Amino acid sequence: MNEMGIKRGKSKIIKTPHGSIRTPFFMPDATRGFVKLTDNEELKNMGVKALVVNTLHLYLQPGMKIIKKTTRLRGTSARQGGIHKFMNWSGPILSDSGGFQVFSLVHKKPAMGKISDKGVIFKSPLDGSSHELTPEKSIQIQFDLGVDMMVCLDDCPPNEFSRKDLEKSVERTISWAARCRAEYDRQVKGRKMKVGERPLLFSVIQGGAELDLRKKCAEGLIKIGFDGYGFGARPIDKDGRFLGKVLQFTADLIPKDSIRFGLGIGLPEDIVRAAEMGWDIFDCVIPTREGRHGKLFLWKRNSKFPAFAKATAGRQMSKDFYRTVNINNAKFARDFSPINSESKLPELRNYSKAYLHHLFKLREPLGAKLASLNNLEFYMELMDEIRK
Repeated sequence: MNEMGIKRGKSKIIKTPHGSIRTPFFMPDATRGFVKLTDNEELKNMGVKALVVNTLHLYLQPGMKIIKKTTRLRGTSARQGGIHKFMNWSGPILSDSGGFQVFSLVHKKPAMGKISDKGVIFKSPLDGSSHELTPEKSIQIQFDLGVDMMVCLDDCPPNEFSRKDLEKSVERTISWAARCRAEYDRQVKGRKMKVGERPLLFSVIQGGAELDLRKKCAEGLIKIGFDGYGFGARPIDKDGRFLGKVLQFTADLIPKDSIRFGLGIGLPEDIVRAAEMGWDIFDCVIPTREGRHGKLFLWKRNSKFPAFAKATAGRQMSKDFYRTVNINNAKFARDFSPINSESKLPELRNYSKAYLHHLFKLREPLGAKLASLNNLEFYMELMDEIRK
């Protein structure tokens, strides 16, 4: 076991101030401090160990004054309060830097902000107010949130950007990571945090589909030194094809004892392939977002689960181990079979597909909740199978 609490081997044990987690694991999206349409007890009952929150969204709403006030009112120290007390979640929480969201905002709507070597100046999508996000400020916010794992602010351009723009992104990402690391060290010292109390710090490897740029970025970040390293930008190209070759190449660049964070990798077949490559942590909005639109993920129990099937880089992983259904389809109006007869949740075993179809037709929130629970349970079972 090294200083960071990472156990060597294909599966790691990550120790955090709010509990240990065995990899690989999947974190449901709790962007604004909640997983939509679910409560904490439901998440725990399904085996959810950790959640991911968004630094930028929480900074904008409800704001850090509110979150820090929660700590003061409950009479706890800053390291015990923050976002954990605010959302009443006792397990580990990871915060992203907010970079992906603010960069997506600026790239899509240049009038909403400007990116420079110093940081990003942007307008809030909530009220149009002006804000500045720098590497130092991102780290400061994440410490105030009191999370267990945090991510450096990085320059996150789309994969299809020009070579020149990707080169600039890599240079800026390394520079910002160094500033994040320096601010992290200042915060740890200023808050007098012991090794077991401090959060883990991840940096993000950029470079698009250019392998030499991924290598340059990884080497620069490893030289600075972090607990873990993430795969920057989307894991698919502009046509939706999984970047298997780039993901494998990037995973192989990361030291074996470090945590590999596959940001945004969320399709079941992509998670299986990425886990085989050595990626440890995954997060995505897919299970809950798709559930809210009536898409259910279900096992194909008559097929062998290909958890560690050898997958050639660049080839699409087989989807034979699961299927999806759209409960909005008319054929389900008279389907009185259970939503999921093999679920551990009684509501999914006892309510019928016809009833769920009815709920979606009437836009009753209960329908979206049931579908989301089904998908989250599927993802937790998927990770259990991979760990086995």
